[in-house]
Amino acid sequence: MNKPDGFLGIELRHLAALDAVGRTHSFGRAARELGYTQSAVSQQIAQLERVVGQRLVERPGGPRPVSLTEAGELLLRHADAIVAQLDAAQADMAALAEGAAGPLRVGILQSVGARILPALLRNFRRDWPRVDVQLREETDIAQLLALVERGELDLTFADLPLPDGPFESAEVLRDPYVLLVSSESELAGRDEPVPLRALNGMPLIGWRSTDEPDRYLRGHLTDLNVIFRTDDNGTLMALVAEGLGNAVVPQLVVNPPNPALVTLPLGGRLPPRSLVIVWHRDRYRSAAAQAFVELAKELGAEYMDRQAP
Repeated sequence: MNKPDGFLGIELRHLAALDAVGRTHSFGRAARELGYTQSAVSQQIAQLERVVGQRLVERPGGPRPVSLTEAGELLLRHADAIVAQLDAAQADMAALAEGAAGPLRVGILQSVGARILPALLRNFRRDWPRVDVQLREETDIAQLLALVERGELDLTFADLPLPDGPFESAEVLRDPYVLLVSSESELAGRDEPVPLRALNGMPLIGWRSTDEPDRYLRGHLTDLNVIFRTDDNGTLMALVAEGLGNAVVPQLVVNPPNPALVTLPLGGRLPPRSLVIVWHRDRYRSAAAQAFVELAKELGAEYMDRQAP
């Protein structure tokens, strides 16, 4: 039985070899990928197996592909987390050395880019002229959060709830959901909020990479009829404008106002979208990053005040 501190003998090159063998199913291909000889990769895997005390690779012999054992797959999952933590540490050291100058890498969503970002960047650059804000737009929030975890983004905008992970967040704004319809729709002239039950069977255009607000609606509707999904705000609004379906969207998405579209409030208890800004809880957060968060919160509060009845 190995002592727990025996794992201190594991080196990054051992984990890199295990990852390459697992992906390529071959010692030879793994060696070519890593720039080693095949015997060197075999020795690294053997050393790793001695340290952990378990067989990590199935070696069937001959031309048959090698594969990771259950223990190998388990260790590799931990290795991925270790590498992500080291990437984050490297990013921390660079941020600490740069101080108030250098890059600030921020992930954004389409609706944030259209409605919040211009004023946010203008005000931030006024106060932090030597900080280069580098933006990364994605439709998939999970991808933005993965970049934060690996240290490739310092901050990102996201919607609650957040998945499990090393994240902390601050709320920027609460954005109510509205029903978006064509100006030619019979609902367009409605004076009262649309009750949730009216959405039963209604043809809807929905999002592809998120289950909000579908997750909530499924619990309150007997017939959630989503006829098409997209992650492009422009496509969604164009389809609604043509009368091909309606959409339940955060109010922030409807920008700029379009005369071909009408937004209607929703009656019932559909919770608002909670837009937050997220960072890695274990990483160094520069003064510039903290200032960016505070400014985003201020602008979010101003936006909510303007939208209040």
